[in-house]
Amino acid sequence: MSDPHLESLRSFLKDTVRQQVDFRATEQGRGLPAPPLQKPFPSSATRIPLSAPESCRSLGQLDLFSAIANRESCREFADIPLGLDELAFLLWATQGVREVINPATALRTVPSAGARHPFETYLAVRAVKGLKPGLYRYLPFAGELVELNRGNHQTRRAADACLGQSWMAESAVVFAWTAIPRRTEWRYGAASHKVIAIDAGHVCQNLYLACESIGCGTCGVGAYDQQAVDRLLGVDGREEFAVYLAPVGKKLS
Repeated sequence: MSDPHLESLRSFLKDTVRQQVDFRATEQGRGLPAPPLQKPFPSSATRIPLSAPESCRSLGQLDLFSAIANRESCREFADIPLGLDELAFLLWATQGVREVINPATALRTVPSAGARHPFETYLAVRAVKGLKPGLYRYLPFAGELVELNRGNHQTRRAADACLGQSWMAESAVVFAWTAIPRRTEWRYGAASHKVIAIDAGHVCQNLYLACESIGCGTCGVGAYDQQAVDRLLGVDGREEFAVYLAPVGKKLS
């Protein structure tokens, strides 16, 4: 017999809430403006330009069939820095912008319910050529990184915040995705939260395949101390909070 508590939690996986939502009452239905497609940043912040996606075509020569067939979670990394162009490729593959349709809608390299794309990408950098160790955020519409703070041991801090998963500290960079739920809630109201979770899976799977194509490995991490990771990223834990992490590094030969 099922555990009644566990059975009650299964409702999150169902789409019954959609039948209860009056979409005319959502912010979009009431004609209110959509939230910004990208979180703002201080004009004085240091910004680092990234290679254009077209220039990264030569990085990965592995065909899609092989990338899918060989993809697996990786928890051991070679002590070899990533190139900045490789990092740019992985960022583009996971949240790159293909086309801006209008101020409320942009198409990216991953699918998202209603093209709402509720995520921001943060990077805890240990070993990337051309970047000082520190914490950064991806600016997909500009193709840049914004520096949040400098300092060593960022991947160690991420490992500690992920319940002491020490292997994460040996990665070159830890990707951390936060959700800004209001981007999706603007359109879908109470029907938003399941699709936000689905969207996170799309993003991380693209990271797996892009890593495989350039000789890197990754492993999605969903077990973490929420408050510790939010503090590490400098987010408020209410309007923006961490939902998924993934360390990346060169595979051991």
